[in-house]
Amino acid sequence: MSAVVNSDLARFSKEISALGLKPLWERVMRLKAGTDAQPAIWRWKDTRPLLMRACELITAKQAERRVLMLENPALAGTTFITPALFAGLQAILPGEIAPTHRHTPNALRLIVEGGGAYTAVGGERIAMRPGDFIVTPGWSWHDHGNEGPAPVVWLDGLDTAFANLFGAHFREDYPEEKQIAAPARDSLLSFPFERTRASLERMSKSEDPHPSHGWKLRYSNPVTGRDPFPTMAVFMQWLPRGFAGRSRRSTDGAVYCVVEGRGRADIGTAHFELAPHDVFVVPSWEIHRFAAATDCFIFSYSDRAAQEALGFWREAEA
Repeated sequence: MSAVVNSDLARFSKEISALGLKPLWERVMRLKAGTDAQPAIWRWKDTRPLLMRACELITAKQAERRVLMLENPALAGTTFITPALFAGLQAILPGEIAPTHRHTPNALRLIVEGGGAYTAVGGERIAMRPGDFIVTPGWSWHDHGNEGPAPVVWLDGLDTAFANLFGAHFREDYPEEKQIAAPARDSLLSFPFERTRASLERMSKSEDPHPSHGWKLRYSNPVTGRDPFPTMAVFMQWLPRGFAGRSRRSTDGAVYCVVEGRGRADIGTAHFELAPHDVFVVPSWEIHRFAAATDCFIFSYSDRAAQEALGFWREAEA
């Protein structure tokens, strides 16, 4: 292209930019699968002492929610673990209450450690036990309390980025510190780990493990059969001892937490040894594979539900 043409194009670009126009042929936006997020791991041996230190420095009432956010190293300043999802580790001490509020983003809880705590969601009081998955639908009043003898920690997962994208992020405090709630019976908001484990064990007796995922269960609302959230799909998988999975990739960015067992995750060029309660992230379209040194139960959530609803989701062996 001649210097004259280049000069003309430069003047043209300057002229149209004054009107809020940009030439498509100069675009710099990503036009390929994947995101800017990178593989990362937050090891329990490192995060737990920091959570306990946070408990010494600030009360649940002062913090409102005592949470250490798991921000992806490649997404600095966003507070997000993937471009679509939030993840954080929350701790509550005996006798504390995390005050009642509600917000438009949907939230999930995976209980990591401790017992004797509860989450109250829309008038239902739900016990929190390690490995349990608890649903908090968007715009539901919810609070947390610890009536046990030791700290309780859980993983928070939210679809905050979706609310922000659409300009629909609303939040409201409840007039009282906690809502009046009755113990839940056969709640649709709670998936106890013992029941999930039993389902995976039944699955193992009727079918061989998937070559990439082992035995993998996708949580669903028992009434509608749909995902617990319109944006997030939630899973628990069992990798049997000695499992060596095939490489795979998919377009959903996924957050994983090891419930039990030890293993290994190879994600792109990153290689992570996994221990109980470690949290790690597999970004969109990143080649990954799992291996298990012992029987390994791994919880995960991703933006797959939203991608499937919009017709974007894809997966492939790699």
